[in-house]
Amino acid sequence: MMNDSFIDVERKIKKKNKILFNKESTCLHQLIPFLGQLDHKAQILWALDCAHTTLTEFERIYPHDKRPFNCLEKCDEWARGNCKMNEAKKAILLCHSIAKEIEDEEGIALVHAIGQAGSTVHVGTHALGLIFYELTAIVIHNNYSHYEEFVNEKINFYMTKALYWQEHTKESHQCWASFL
Repeated sequence: MMNDSFIDVERKIKKKNKILFNKESTCLHQLIPFLGQLDHKAQILWALDCAHTTLTEFERIYPHDKRPFNCLEKCDEWARGNCKMNEAKKAILLCHSIAKEIEDEEGIALVHAIGQAGSTVHVGTHALGLIFYELTAIVIHNNYSHYEEFVNEKINFYMTKALYWQEHTKESHQCWASFL
C-alpha cells in the first residue's frame, strides 16, 4: 500500500514528469518551511554541505567529469568573496550543461541538484532545487518503485543538516562575501 506522503510523487511518475518533487510535495511539508526560516548564510552552508553527497553519487556514475566538483568549489569561493559572480555563474552553467550531454535521467537530476545547490549563494530558495532534483534522482535510481524509505532517509539527512547549520552558522568561522 502506498504511503500517503508519496501520492503526489506517484501522480508525477504516471504523468512522466521530469521533476517529481516541488514545494507542495507532502513528504516535504516540514522540511521546506524549516529551510525557509534559516538565514541565507545557513542556507548556503546547508546546500553546499548536502551537495557533497550528491556529488559523490554523480561521481559514482561519471567519475571523470569534474564540472560538478568545480561548480561547488567555485560557489564556495563566491560565498567567501574570493571570486566574482560571473565566475561562479559560469561554473554553475557548465554543471547544468552536462544534462544536455547525457541521457541518463539519474545523472541529469544529480547535475541539476548540484547546480541548484551552488546557486543558493545567489538566492536562498535555490536550495529547494537541490532537494527536488536529488530526491527525483533517488526515485529514478530505484526504478520508480520502492523508493519511499530512501527518500525518507534523505529528507531526514536534510533536516539533520539544516538543524546543524541553524545552530552552527556563526561558529563556522566562514569568511563571507560582502553581499552576504
